[in-house]
Amino acid sequence: MSGPGAGRGLGAVGLVGVFTEPTRRVGGGWVALFAAAWFGIWMAQLTPVQLLLPLQVENRVDTGNWIDSVVAFGVISGVAGVAALVTFPLTGAMSDRTTSRFGRRRPWIAAGTLVFAASLVLLGLQTSLVGVGIFWTLAIIGFCILTASLTATISDQVPVGQRGYVSGWLSAPQAVGIIVGLVLVTTLFTGLFVGYLAVAILLVVLVAPFCIWMPDAVLPRADRARVTARAFVDGFWISPRQYPDFGFTLLSRVLVNIGNALGTALLLYFLMFGLNDPDAQDDLIVLVLIYMVFVIIASLGAGALSDRLGRRRIFVFVSSALQAVAALLLAFVPALPVAMVAGALLGLGYGCFLSVDQALATQVLPDPATRGKDLGIMNIATAVPQAIAPLLGAGVVALFSGFEALFILSALFAAAGALAVARVRSVR
Repeated sequence: MSGPGAGRGLGAVGLVGVFTEPTRRVGGGWVALFAAAWFGIWMAQLTPVQLLLPLQVENRVDTGNWIDSVVAFGVISGVAGVAALVTFPLTGAMSDRTTSRFGRRRPWIAAGTLVFAASLVLLGLQTSLVGVGIFWTLAIIGFCILTASLTATISDQVPVGQRGYVSGWLSAPQAVGIIVGLVLVTTLFTGLFVGYLAVAILLVVLVAPFCIWMPDAVLPRADRARVTARAFVDGFWISPRQYPDFGFTLLSRVLVNIGNALGTALLLYFLMFGLNDPDAQDDLIVLVLIYMVFVIIASLGAGALSDRLGRRRIFVFVSSALQAVAALLLAFVPALPVAMVAGALLGLGYGCFLSVDQALATQVLPDPATRGKDLGIMNIATAVPQAIAPLLGAGVVALFSGFEALFILSALFAAAGALAVARVRSVR
């Protein structure tokens, strides 16, 4: 009952039934193509966030006040965040009910990739802030459609004892994607349009192999959940009283991701205006490279170790605390060498968090029949903070005329996330 491409060189994947908990380990080919897809996704999403979009906004804000540029960037990101808030769970729920002969997830992965890539190309052509806002929002919608379905394949196909390791290959490509994307758009594909075009093409090239060749169980029409429109909408509310571990995991993810996004989303502005760094773009690449190395080490190492020990909570708790320490260093010792140390700590903390928290999230889902929708809700807690943090951060920077309060707030959110995950009881 698998879709086209099932089992072609991807290793054994057990697809006994659509809603059956997987027990057979995925093979190396599956993991390699999964990691390549996420590499393309993170490059296409984070290269604009870190460099292309801020520069594009900066070029179109002519007030001469750098805070106005930060605020404009924040507003655009915030609008995109609202779109993500709706798109993630909606498309996840729709993929749960898809009866295509190509499988449940594959059509949505393909559609999301095309919307994401096309929007990036058109974004590079925009000459007004309104146009930038519209097409960045469309790009985020494509990103959400794609990643809501792609994340659900972990619960669909990966056994619990392998999810920390596999989630590490979702996380590690994030760090690689940032640095490779930044290097490409500052050395080979210079210019805003060419930069957007390059990451859009790479997105399609890197996601397509996994989309084509992954196994994907077909949902028989007779097994498709029949619900009314009211029940469908009501399904997006998951009671924290009935499912407290889902609620605390979601809360922890929201808090930690807001903290991380506050600490990283405005780094270019921090270097340019907080440290008055004349080589801000070059030093941003250095900081991201340091961050990348430690994210990779932590995400792959911590994910595999959490599988071996059968523990998740302690890893998420420690990772949140490390991110809080990193943010406090940036707040109270604003210097480039200290920022490099903070980047290493932030990488260790966030890399560990990304892989282990993703595995934890798959173990607190209320219903195997609604994995896509429930993980879509979980994904809100990853994408929306990244989108709204620039707006929140811009407001804090404008209010306090500097970056110290921004990083203190980042530390507080990370610490609160650590406390929230400590309340999870069903997973060790």
